[in-house]
Amino acid sequence: MARIGIAGAGVLGRLLAWRLAREGHAVQVVDPAPGPDAPPTGSLLPGQPHAAGFTAAGMLSPLAELDCGDVEVARLGWRSLPRWRALCAELTPPGYPQPLMRQRGSLLLAHGSDAGAAQRVLARLQAAPDQPRPEALDAAALHALEPAVAPNLTAWYLRDEGQVLPREMLQALVHQCPEAQWHWGRRVQRVLPGELLLDDSQALRCDLAIDTRGLGAREQVPGGLRGVRGEIVWLHAPGVSLQRPLRLLHPRHRVYLVPRPNDLIVVGASEIESEDRSPVSLRSAVELMAAAHSVLPALAEARVVHQESNLRPATPDHAPVLQHQPGLLRLNGLFRHGWLIAPALVDDALAACGLAPLVETAHA
Repeated sequence: MARIGIAGAGVLGRLLAWRLAREGHAVQVVDPAPGPDAPPTGSLLPGQPHAAGFTAAGMLSPLAELDCGDVEVARLGWRSLPRWRALCAELTPPGYPQPLMRQRGSLLLAHGSDAGAAQRVLARLQAAPDQPRPEALDAAALHALEPAVAPNLTAWYLRDEGQVLPREMLQALVHQCPEAQWHWGRRVQRVLPGELLLDDSQALRCDLAIDTRGLGAREQVPGGLRGVRGEIVWLHAPGVSLQRPLRLLHPRHRVYLVPRPNDLIVVGASEIESEDRSPVSLRSAVELMAAAHSVLPALAEARVVHQESNLRPATPDHAPVLQHQPGLLRLNGLFRHGWLIAPALVDDALAACGLAPLVETAHA
């Protein structure tokens, strides 16, 4: 049994705590958030600490992310899908109205006027080695999959892609992991081999110190980190049926629409090179909602119930950081791919530390 100290309780920190505690290690997690649960909708204040994973849409889209990521990101994503399935089977409470994960594929969509931009994206996806190909859909096939989608859109089906429920998943990873000790409202100033230095100059000593603090670790990540702003809008749309994530290909945007329980649809994809944590801008809100309405015309009477912004930690080349030395493990820089690649990255990190065998899983 090893003593493990984890700095940061985002997607990576909670996955590591769950995994290591279940395997019998003594795990302590330190995070500045006031508790494990998502901030209530409408109450989030700028600068209030909470994991970027709470804001994310939770799409598991290895193929679609080749539009802005490399093949290694896609490979990590395909390896992560069966890991998510197994984890969600354990964590989904009995009688919960929707599984924590769904895997019904996703759709790429384009308006006729944006055919050129769509073909450039498809060319990148089709040129990637060892990847499945998007399946072109005619109007009848699109209607059969998603009747609410505007019939004049060109569509491609990305089989085997999926989604998780980010807020519910992050909360379940803590509430169903009582074996770990969770220290909320505490900030880690530095992570050193075998030691977490806390904000009151106390030190939490351990056999392995793990740093998953995101932007909080920028001074200790070689090459540096930057925050990339993302913004989302939640719509309440009773009667609007959506079974899987949609992505609209556009010359300036990659707008996504993701179904959630209780008639909610999350709209997002703004990606702004800024570390501004202020509320969602008028421009982003208008552009996101106009794009969403053009995809699902029935959203005209949807109600805006929540808007949120957050910062994704990114390296200069958008590649994730996995660094290991005796007594110390750093995981960071997941950019917009946190939910997509986290389980496979955890497998690789624990294998590097000698705490688990390397798991190689072919995509579904």
